[in-house]
Amino acid sequence: MAARPAVPGHVLVVPREHVSGLELLDEELGARMWAAAHRIARALRRSELRCAGVNLFLADGRAASQEVFHAHLHVLPRFADDGFRVEARWGAPERGELDTGAAAVRAGLAALAAEGG
Repeated sequence: MAARPAVPGHVLVVPREHVSGLELLDEELGARMWAAAHRIARALRRSELRCAGVNLFLADGRAASQEVFHAHLHVLPRFADDGFRVEARWGAPERGELDTGAAAVRAGLAALAAEGG
């Protein structure tokens, strides 16, 4: 359970192995974290807690609001007017900007593959 819950029933999935962030999290451990979060989310929907939906949240790095530098996944039961918000300025970029972003992601994937990852 989260020590400072955003909503009642807020659960943290925290690996025992210290990993400071997503970059260092190996895929197998990440898959196990996701599986645990999935199971907890299913349990929340069957619990007595208010849970009309679920958010999974992982903050990676200071710019993403990571405060505790040990990788962890938040499982948040959601319900109407629960007070939890993730604010964003959703955009509507031009096609060229989307294509440029996609090319940058593909280049990053190629660099990762070249590193053996």
